[in-house]
Amino acid sequence: MAAIIRLRRMGAKKRPFYRFVATDSRNARDGRFIEVLGFYHPIEKPAKVSLNEDKVYYWLENGAEVSDTVSSLFKEIGLWDKWSTRKAGGDISGMELKSVITERIKKKKAKKAEQQSA
Repeated sequence: MAAIIRLRRMGAKKRPFYRFVATDSRNARDGRFIEVLGFYHPIEKPAKVSLNEDKVYYWLENGAEVSDTVSSLFKEIGLWDKWSTRKAGGDISGMELKSVITERIKKKKAKKAEQQSA
């Protein structure tokens, strides 16, 4: 069984929120899962993320792969840095994960702001 950490979509129509889940890679996106690892709420501004770090580390240590989207979210909140430090045997006691993800500025909005200021 190839385990993977990915997002499971939940919520109402046009009001999604996601759960980080560990599952068999052959299961459907919203299908059966093994364990819930955390939550991601992109609709809230700023977007909120909450994770159970111990569970995530357990699955990573046991060879679970990570989807591309989850990988980018882990990078934004600082989990990959903490994981690599932990793997190398470093001290992670002072490292904190971010619980919010700031919204990126859209390219069109950035160009408009540049043109108005110039």
